[in-house]
Amino acid sequence: MPVIEHTLDYRLVSYPVRVYSGKDALESLPSEVSRHRAKRVFVISGRSVSQKTPLVKRIRTLLGENFAGLYDDMGKDTPVANVMAARDKAREAGADLLIGVGAGSVIQGTRIVAILLAEKEPVEKLITQYPPGMPAISPKLMAPKLPIINVLTVGSSAQNRAGSPMKSEKPGVRMEFFDPKTRPVALFWDDEALLTAPVSMVCASGGAIYWRAVMNMGYTRATALADYNRRQTFDIMSKALPRLKDPNDVAARNDLCVATFLQNRDVDDGGGNVRHWVGRVVYAFAAALFGMHGEVSQGAAHCALTPAAIRHLGPRDPEAMCAIASALGVWKDGDPVAEASPRAADELERVFRSIGMPANLSELNIPKSSAAVILNASMTNFNADPKQEFIKEKDYLGEVLASAW
Repeated sequence: MPVIEHTLDYRLVSYPVRVYSGKDALESLPSEVSRHRAKRVFVISGRSVSQKTPLVKRIRTLLGENFAGLYDDMGKDTPVANVMAARDKAREAGADLLIGVGAGSVIQGTRIVAILLAEKEPVEKLITQYPPGMPAISPKLMAPKLPIINVLTVGSSAQNRAGSPMKSEKPGVRMEFFDPKTRPVALFWDDEALLTAPVSMVCASGGAIYWRAVMNMGYTRATALADYNRRQTFDIMSKALPRLKDPNDVAARNDLCVATFLQNRDVDDGGGNVRHWVGRVVYAFAAALFGMHGEVSQGAAHCALTPAAIRHLGPRDPEAMCAIASALGVWKDGDPVAEASPRAADELERVFRSIGMPANLSELNIPKSSAAVILNASMTNFNADPKQEFIKEKDYLGEVLASAW
């Protein structure tokens, strides 16, 4: 396996958070609320969690007289109308602590509610700006924010981050917020809560996190801390992924929470965004795809695009592809370097399909007529392409995208 070079030059950022995990973990919720001297706790969830599971009722019982209200209509991708409605209800309730119950959209929506309750400026002045060809500019949101507790129903990269997207009513308009003060003070990975999520949602989340873990194995230079996080995340996900289809395997679902936590810590520990061509291009294509087709999850988009991208773009970063193929167990030192990319692509196709995830865009029923829009949107993704290399390769990247069908 290629040797990882550890850099000594980095900055580490750490945020305090308490994690309660396992059987009856939620029984510690009242003491955690008391630790923040909260008396008016407002709960935010989606309708499925509140109406099809006993979880919200359980939380309400645990909170007792400290329960101040509930908004249970947070939709997929955090629509602006839902966020505003949740903010208004939380304000009317006099909330002094927020609890997000669910996964990505609910957790992100809860963070945005905290921002909108505290900041006085209009939304347009609170969101991150994306000047063409330049780094994103996030305004400094200085007002103190209410403490947030997240009760997860499925492992999600949203669980302890500071950035939150909100779906605009205007097509093509990005609305993203960033405020480190909205990171949670506590996370709950309660067994009963984690078993409420349907297998399809768990596998979609698992696919997204496994994809990032695989891409991160393509690094050949990292801080020692980031390297450890990546290796542990990949090891945990490789063992947990085949078990996610079992609706009763709570240990696998807990592993998903652990893996996402470690993956998020990567950046705090001096890591960075994926820099090899496969990771960058798939990230940009996937962002455009699930932005255009709201029914597609991030996990499904990443899985469907990756095998084709590796076959076409992998040879541009042979060292990274050898590292990925080695981690997947399909390449070893002494094997032909040219074999690393096709072997990795074949193995990932097998793994993705084994958990019911797509390995090409046809399996997602995405029409080929979407290709031009996806490609054009990908050209302006600064996070994936800070040096604006994509536009010079647009024709070839169009061929890469077309091959994903």
